[in-house]
Amino acid sequence: MSSDFTEEYALNHLIHGYAKPLVALMDGICMGGGMGISQGAAVRVVTPHSKLAMPETHIGLFPDVGGGWFLARCPGSLGEYLALTGHVLQGGEALAAGLADVLLPAESLAQVVPALAQELGPLGSEATTQAVREALQAMALPQPAARLDTHRSAIDRHFSLPTVPAILDSLEAEGSDWARQTVEVLHHRSPLMMAVSLEQVRRARQMSLAEDLRMERDMVRHCFHLRPGLASETVEGIRALAVDKDHSPRWNPAHSGEVTDEMVQAFFRSPWPAVAHPLRHLD
Repeated sequence: MSSDFTEEYALNHLIHGYAKPLVALMDGICMGGGMGISQGAAVRVVTPHSKLAMPETHIGLFPDVGGGWFLARCPGSLGEYLALTGHVLQGGEALAAGLADVLLPAESLAQVVPALAQELGPLGSEATTQAVREALQAMALPQPAARLDTHRSAIDRHFSLPTVPAILDSLEAEGSDWARQTVEVLHHRSPLMMAVSLEQVRRARQMSLAEDLRMERDMVRHCFHLRPGLASETVEGIRALAVDKDHSPRWNPAHSGEVTDEMVQAFFRSPWPAVAHPLRHLD
């Protein structure tokens, strides 16, 4: 399994820097690993049917596959909100979040390749990203108002706070329906992995993609080995969601106030020296 993470993260890095323009068609559900592949594309296409998310905290993990890097580049504190809650973005919301470039009608996707061939003509494989984007924009729907726009100022106010307990206290003090619903969502997530994910996104703002992927490779190893076996939040989350399916994970610690800084920082200490890191070749 360790080599699978290494290969997947290396692929994510390759896609981000690929010389030829890649087009990602994110129609329907695109979550987790699908986001890791799609976010590196030169042009990211969504439709009104799109459902984008990084829901890893739901299973005691963190937003990996470069999630720290691309969520950190969402406007304001939206990245922190998406990382902790796993909120599912519709097509228009993905545009507003900076996680998509073009909104197309779902029924037009079959015409994307013929349209590009016609518009780009002799450019062929040497077409520039801008030329591809312009060709697709000619088919695009207008950007709709995003549901999250209503809550953007509240998201920035709450999710810019320094810790998960501070975020929860602030949301509870607001008392709006949206705030109450958000608190309810967060109470179902792993307190430890929410704190780890918050730290991850904030560290990633100062990192290159390669640095972020190396950090995430360290983190994912710790998810399975720092507290091995049933003590792992990730193992417990997978058990509750996918194995026993009781949807009642026994998180440890059970409450955000019990998470210590030492617990969080342990996830960011690399188990490898730099010269032996499995992703040392990324630049």
